[in-house]
Amino acid sequence: MTVTDPGSRVDTTPAVKRAERPEPPARGGRLAVLDGLRFLAVLLVVLYHYVAFGSDWGRPRAEAFPVLYLPASYGWLGVQLFFLISGFVICLSCWGRSLSDFFTSRVVRLFPAYWFAVAATTLVVALVPGATVPRSWPDVLTNLTMLEYPFGAPYVDGVYWSLWVEARFYLIFAVVVWLGLSYRKVLAFCFLWAAAGVLAYGLPGVPLLQALAMPEYCWFFIGGMAFHLMRRFGPDLLLWLLVGFSFLAGVRATQPTYRFVAANSAYALPEWGVTALLAVFYLLMAGVALDWFRRIDWRWLSTAGAVTYPLYLLHEYIGWEAIEKLRYDVNPWVLAGSLLVLMLAASWAVNRYVEQPLSRWMKGQLRRSFERMRTVDREAALPRPRSEPRPGSDVGARR
Repeated sequence: MTVTDPGSRVDTTPAVKRAERPEPPARGGRLAVLDGLRFLAVLLVVLYHYVAFGSDWGRPRAEAFPVLYLPASYGWLGVQLFFLISGFVICLSCWGRSLSDFFTSRVVRLFPAYWFAVAATTLVVALVPGATVPRSWPDVLTNLTMLEYPFGAPYVDGVYWSLWVEARFYLIFAVVVWLGLSYRKVLAFCFLWAAAGVLAYGLPGVPLLQALAMPEYCWFFIGGMAFHLMRRFGPDLLLWLLVGFSFLAGVRATQPTYRFVAANSAYALPEWGVTALLAVFYLLMAGVALDWFRRIDWRWLSTAGAVTYPLYLLHEYIGWEAIEKLRYDVNPWVLAGSLLVLMLAASWAVNRYVEQPLSRWMKGQLRRSFERMRTVDREAALPRPRSEPRPGSDVGARR
């Protein structure tokens, strides 16, 4: 209830309690169910790349995987689930934090595993002859910036395209972090971004609007942020309308990718499957927002969540190279299953021995850098004491 009269006798205590509602407890500050959903998303993407798209088995993929091929053809939607989760998590992890904290958290989250993946994929593609063309050294070095797309360099691995989408989301959301996250500001940001997304559909000739509005993907980030507001402050009609609109717009936004996949599919690919799978994703995120999964706190989910990002970065081109080399010697099911197990093990090792230690070191260094910046600025703002004349100086001589 909105109170407009300060002298009103309307009891506002429930609203205050609602606004101060704490986050439900989670192991290590994480929601285990989100780790499980991340793992589900990456498995869908891996399944799509190994079974339904890109991998060359030396025979039609539908023939190699007659049962799995059709459901795997929808696995590209795992990226949309990633974006939904990202919208939720960005609010969860950055609420009440400064812009420097936000920058630090994003850098240490994205770059350590990414740098390793760029180096590993470059090495494998260069050493194992296959269909993938090795990138030039200037292109590889450009990939290390994660700005391949704006600099016009080819990706070292095809999955990196989604990181540029994430980076643009962080860039525009940083404005809200700088202003200070609040219910009203995040909600206003969601509606403004949705309006920009609609305008981008009607004005395709405005490149800057297209780049920032991201009309193909913004709806999933918006839906994720709306779900976080539900979890933190409770649901209401406005938030449900925002979620519903993001879902409907997201279904529309996925149609170009669906048409591409359907045109290259060996089977008829029903369009309703896209809508159904997106509805499942939204239903699962609604469950997170409404705390349906409070009892899910299995320890293995944190490990599954930890390997998700390295697995996403490593699996595609390295996996395709292995498939091309072994496709005639190993049963497709055995090869695909073994590849998944090996990639999971490699991803665990990357997280344990590369991502975690390098992230800790970078976090400490970046925090010291920002603290030094603040210290220097504070010292520069202090008034300087007037210097005393030195004995024998011309000031004293004139006296």
